Amino acid sequence: MTESSASSAPLPRPGDFAVVQMRGGAGRLIRVGQWLNGDGFADFEHAFILVGGDQVVEAEPGGAHQAPLAEYDGRSIRWSSGLIKLTNDQRVAIVAAARGYLNVPYSFLDYAALAAHRFHLPGSSLLKGYVADTRHQICSQLVDQCYHDAGVRLFDDGRWPGYVTPADLAGLLGGAHTTA
Repeated sequence: MTESSASSAPLPRPGDFAVVQMRGGAGRLIRVGQWLNGDGFADFEHAFILVGGDQVVEAEPGGAHQAPLAEYDGRSIRWSSGLIKLTNDQRVAIVAAARGYLNVPYSFLDYAALAAHRFHLPGSSLLKGYVADTRHQICSQLVDQCYHDAGVRLFDDGRWPGYVTPADLAGLLGGAHTTA
């Protein structure tokens, strides 16, 4: 497990989520998608949930899967630890939900649907249903859905279910402790 850069910051626990910077072409595409969605060029393009044993569940092209946290060594990671208050039961439910979404396909089209909504393009009800459909997800939707499944609302601003980007999650964390 990576250590916090601030000595008083809590260490990540199962059920906590994080946002991380992505490298390469995929990171650039996500930054563009977030910009189209009105997030600007955010520094965080990916999100995942810690499920224990230094393992995370994340949605990526190819589908949601479990992976070692060590894949993100050396990158800036912002954790929800201590900022999003969770009970032990909620943590267990979040981890169970995350594991329940393993193999759910990834959806680059969700970025297009989110941007279409932002620009008030016709077909809002169809887009809303598409974005809310949990049979395909982007990484930030996976995080939001797992928390929702555990009875934890990350956003209370009237947004559509699933209408969340990695930049939105990073915004919730503000200047949270970051590990590298």
